Amino acid sequence: MGTITTADGTRIFYKDWGSKDAQPVVFHHGWPLSADDWDNQLLFFLAKGYRVVAHDRRGHGRSDQTDTGNEMDTYAADVIELARALDLKNAIHIGHSTGGGEVARYVARAEPGRVAKAVLIGAVPPIMLQTAANPEGLPKEVFDGFRAALIANRAQFFIDIPTGPFYGFNRPGAVVNQGLIDNWWRQGMAGGAKAHLDCITAFSETDFTDDLKAIDLPVLLMHGTDDQVVPIADSALKAIKLLRHGTLKTYEGLSHGLFATHPDLINADLLAFIEG
Repeated sequence: MGTITTADGTRIFYKDWGSKDAQPVVFHHGWPLSADDWDNQLLFFLAKGYRVVAHDRRGHGRSDQTDTGNEMDTYAADVIELARALDLKNAIHIGHSTGGGEVARYVARAEPGRVAKAVLIGAVPPIMLQTAANPEGLPKEVFDGFRAALIANRAQFFIDIPTGPFYGFNRPGAVVNQGLIDNWWRQGMAGGAKAHLDCITAFSETDFTDDLKAIDLPVLLMHGTDDQVVPIADSALKAIKLLRHGTLKTYEGLSHGLFATHPDLINADLLAFIEG
């Protein structure tokens, strides 16, 4: 574990485990979490002989609590710097939710030879916000509500999200995992409120259409059909039509946090894609 310092002086925390000669698998977390959200996957792929890397996005986790640069272009630029600093080549980049947007923007801009394949899990591309060009998107009022709740009481908001829609624990008959809820809250509260506030705009209003069209390597989209946070109809089902080499795998009845609630299922499918 260590840090890099980016061109604008921001310290980015990262984990880098395994042989430096092994193929890297790089994980990009969702809002407002940290690299810790990938603990299960990091240990799984490490045991399979891969080099595993995960960073805390600026403003999140153990990285600097930035008040500027909390938008997708800078997030992608930070990953470019991280990949260069760690000399990551032929890597598999896996992103969840906001991290999926970060992966799309990074992979579209990555230096030659850095990336082999990409995976977007419950990811926000192509765009979440309802606009004239995207009338099926979520109204701006939804995200204004997120911002208001974060400002009013971030600690309570970060209990309500994982207790409710994130893992589908608000569905009838759901088996609630308190550890997942507590860990979500722990990760969220470690980050900075200003960065988290700004990131709501980043994940909801960024248009990744051109990024998806530009990616010329295999991309796997994984999405739960009961994703209440990033509805599949306005994300993966649109993104697959924009990718040159895309594969869509859907999971009936699974939630936004499907890799945490069903790690054995998701890990097996990730491994099959990476090794395929």
